[in-house]
Amino acid sequence: MVYVVIVSLSCSLSLQYKGQVNLHIFEDWCGSSTAQLRKNLHYPLYPHSRTTVKKLAVSPRWTNYGLRIFGYLHPYTDGEFVFAVSSDDNSEFWLSRDDSPLNLQLLTWIGKTGMEWTAPGEFGKYASQTSRPVSSIKCVCVIVLIQWQLNQEGLSFTVISSKYISLYTNESALRMSDTTHIPQTAASHTRTPSNQPDNQLSSQPVADMRRVDPRDTLYQIPALDSRYLRGVLPDCSYKPSYIIKGFPLLRYQGLQFVHMSYIYPNDYTRLTQMETENTCFYHNSPLDLDRYGFSRYMRLDEPEGQEGENRARGRGDTHTFFFFHRALPPGEVRGRNHLVEGIDRGGEGERKGEEMGVSESLWSLGGDSEEEEGLAYDSTPPPVFDPEVNWAQTFQVTPVILQRSDWIDLSCNVSGNLLLRPSDALPVVNAFMDKLNHRHNRHFSLVRVLNVERKVDGIQGSRYFLELELRDMTGQHLRLSHYIYALIRHNRSHVAMQASRLPLEPDCHCTLHSTRYHTHTVTLLMLYGDIRMYYSVCTCLCVSVKNQARWVQQLIVDMEGLYHTTGDPYFNLIITDYNSTDMDIEAALKASTLHRYQYVKLSGNFERSAGLQAGIDLITDEHSIAFLCDLHIHFPPSIIDSVRKHCVEGHMAFAPIVMRLDCGATPKEPRGYWEVNGFGLLGIYKSDLDAAGGMNTHDFTDRWGGEDWELLDRILQSGLEVERIYLRNFLHHYHSKRGMWNRRTQRSGT
Repeated sequence: MVYVVIVSLSCSLSLQYKGQVNLHIFEDWCGSSTAQLRKNLHYPLYPHSRTTVKKLAVSPRWTNYGLRIFGYLHPYTDGEFVFAVSSDDNSEFWLSRDDSPLNLQLLTWIGKTGMEWTAPGEFGKYASQTSRPVSSIKCVCVIVLIQWQLNQEGLSFTVISSKYISLYTNESALRMSDTTHIPQTAASHTRTPSNQPDNQLSSQPVADMRRVDPRDTLYQIPALDSRYLRGVLPDCSYKPSYIIKGFPLLRYQGLQFVHMSYIYPNDYTRLTQMETENTCFYHNSPLDLDRYGFSRYMRLDEPEGQEGENRARGRGDTHTFFFFHRALPPGEVRGRNHLVEGIDRGGEGERKGEEMGVSESLWSLGGDSEEEEGLAYDSTPPPVFDPEVNWAQTFQVTPVILQRSDWIDLSCNVSGNLLLRPSDALPVVNAFMDKLNHRHNRHFSLVRVLNVERKVDGIQGSRYFLELELRDMTGQHLRLSHYIYALIRHNRSHVAMQASRLPLEPDCHCTLHSTRYHTHTVTLLMLYGDIRMYYSVCTCLCVSVKNQARWVQQLIVDMEGLYHTTGDPYFNLIITDYNSTDMDIEAALKASTLHRYQYVKLSGNFERSAGLQAGIDLITDEHSIAFLCDLHIHFPPSIIDSVRKHCVEGHMAFAPIVMRLDCGATPKEPRGYWEVNGFGLLGIYKSDLDAAGGMNTHDFTDRWGGEDWELLDRILQSGLEVERIYLRNFLHHYHSKRGMWNRRTQRSGT
């Protein structure tokens, strides 16, 4: 089924034909991508029908079609605008900054394979959905649902309505054979990669996680001298309420006490390319999504004059419809197609629905086939009544609010990191920058917010990890990475009066600083007095192996690349080897260009716990970080920096979530799932690991699996928290279990 749109608008200062734009419909065409639409024999000059639409939020309730919308846009004010598009399935949004359609540029889009789609009003699913800031706007192109907003903090997207659009040309007096007026532009025809506009679509990765992100190269920016942070905010002890030190846990119960952190801005760890197979992101039950769709977010606009009539009949705002659909096998009729079906919950609508029935209505929609069973050539077929399709049907939308808990969701392994709203992240950043510049006489300016992580504590307040790019008075760019503690209390009277009533820990002698960033909310910002992040802590990657030559060699090559890319001299590769016979690992390490490595040969059968513990024992400095790891891992260049800044001695261990690749998938085209319940990849200070008892070498001798959960129990019981986030481009290569350490080859006939 096709629901694709290509929208292109040019500009003119003329306000003639204001209030609508041109809409061309290409019916009887299957596929879900704009590239497939361009292959239509009649596209772009000979559409099935031509009409107009009064709003850039369109939803004809039909199947197998593509749309082209074009006209003029009239901004309501000067300034920069940001555009966002939402559609099901693919769409493109083109913009020209003058009155010539030949100067159109692709600004935003959804997908290129036909598998991508969004919910109504969902603008954060794909990185390509939202445009860069655009100034001096004169014209625009759009599709199914497009919204705009001024590029100012605190503003939200709104639908582009009839007041700000006008026709490209009036087609009411033209015949279908008249085509000279139809703009033929870069948005019109099939393009090869060589003439693709800016190569934008052809060069984009399949997964948004593969797009360039400032977090990936954050380690390259020089760090701000920590002396500048002294005295900016008072030092107070950090004691979150969710710490369970001394609390008796049953084996593997620790999984229930790990909470996810919220991330800003969107890091696109959500596996949108996998959501055709797993729709758990939207609802607790995929059945509910298939049955009810997104009806609560959308309402069809009434025809002119009909709204008042409906209110007089007592019907009011009763028209809703379903937006969700997914592809079906050829020839199969959908039980409930959420784009096709409309639901009227009152009066005539209910009776009509009962008379027609779901199966009958869908049969009539899908029954316009050239081959009808049971009809003889010499018989007169019964009359067929085609349902009327309102191609210009517009709608109102409430932005989709996707609320997810910070608990680990084992049933949803494609969802990615929880997203922190700008209204929760930016005020904390601004408040901190105010204090920093007050302390240092406006010495620093904020270049951009690179990363904000929030760990929610409903009793004590939230912990924030701020990563900012700053510029000092000399013009040098610096990186600030630091933890902030924000106590949150609801205010019922005066801010200062409420602050004076807040109880403080006896050892927390400090002056409270407050800032208002939500109605009835006071935030008190304090630096962690005993929780710091160091850039030069030695980080030891520990791996235990036996007879895995090809993977061991790949690990050594990857670590060489990591060292040469980052130049980080403070990480150390430790390999413990259960007497491998398929390669000389020690010789390979000596021949490598690694800056640091350690190797120890063990005897006997492979034991993961004992092997990792042997590597941990090689770490002589207890203030070093041990990162317990496996083979088969693809490491992003930022891995050491990520582990180092999420491990805090005496407070925090780090268990990044890895993505397991499917068979045939690669890091460049990742398909798979997030290993949300695995804790085998763990970073922790040597001192904290020793205090928790190290690896369990008694219960996990001739097997592995479960030793990570058992270690998690003891780490939590020792009073640490475990930070848990999805790590961009941190991947586990697919491999079979055949030939692994505990497997034997079964001879034929035995």
